Amino acid sequence: MAESNHRKNPLKMVEIVGKNLLTSVLENLVQNDVVKFEEEDKEKFNNAEWRDKRWVFVDALQRNPAMAGHVLTEKILNVKSKSHDVNAAEPAESTDVLKLCPREEFLRLSTEMADEIYPIKERNNRTRQALIICNTKFEHLALRYGADFDISGMKGLLEDLGYAVSVEEKLTARDMESVLRAFADRQEHSSSDSTFLVLMSHGTPDGICGTMHSDKTPDVLPYETIYQIFNSCNCRGLRDKPKVIIIQACRGGSPGGVWVRDSPAALEDNSFQSQKLDEDAISLRHKEKDFIIFFSSTPSPTII
Repeated sequence: MAESNHRKNPLKMVEIVGKNLLTSVLENLVQNDVVKFEEEDKEKFNNAEWRDKRWVFVDALQRNPAMAGHVLTEKILNVKSKSHDVNAAEPAESTDVLKLCPREEFLRLSTEMADEIYPIKERNNRTRQALIICNTKFEHLALRYGADFDISGMKGLLEDLGYAVSVEEKLTARDMESVLRAFADRQEHSSSDSTFLVLMSHGTPDGICGTMHSDKTPDVLPYETIYQIFNSCNCRGLRDKPKVIIIQACRGGSPGGVWVRDSPAALEDNSFQSQKLDEDAISLRHKEKDFIIFFSSTPSPTII
């Protein structure tokens, strides 16, 4: 029966063969001591389920980046080190280094495009804050392999951009909401010019899963709650400032398309349009504005 299904879906068959081939190669590297793992990592690899071996291998390499480069260049790509070749050309400048805009160019753009660019505070006066929430282990859901690497990479990137980064792990939906509300209340936002929120976990179409989530007992933080916590009414320190939200989570449960129409929806509430708010130093603002939201996946009926 399984073979018949694979014949109907040749791409799935290619995927399975590719995964098995990769796992076989990695097992050969470990068994022949081409990769010098610690005994604990080697034992964990040998005892892992076949489908989990490649993830255990990656996790072990992440703790030893030098070995990862050695395996890739000399064992897999068969490229020998040229560190002792006096005639070797100088290596090209790395493209992985974050380069900031020259100050002169920044000042010019800030003047010419003042209406299109968010104000950026001087480095010595700003207190940029960022928050990373990452759930790796769950009571009823699969382990998220490689999450430690994601935390390390994102934390380093945000620190390079001048943010003080807080990392929170192993949280239920209620705990995540509490952490987000406490973060939104930080006084440092008043002297900041932006913020980053990074949420990594399993997900649903409407929210991000806490560590206790199951089909019978949902443990989900709705995305709408996140927007509500940081909107113009509830987070005054970040009002009119960009709030970048990065969500790495599956969004299974609904198709990836949406019906659209040419005419915009009518306003739900026009009660403020005729009021003279300037008399009381009150202005009408969009409740949820200055949000920049990135999802790692589109809504899909299948969780990969």
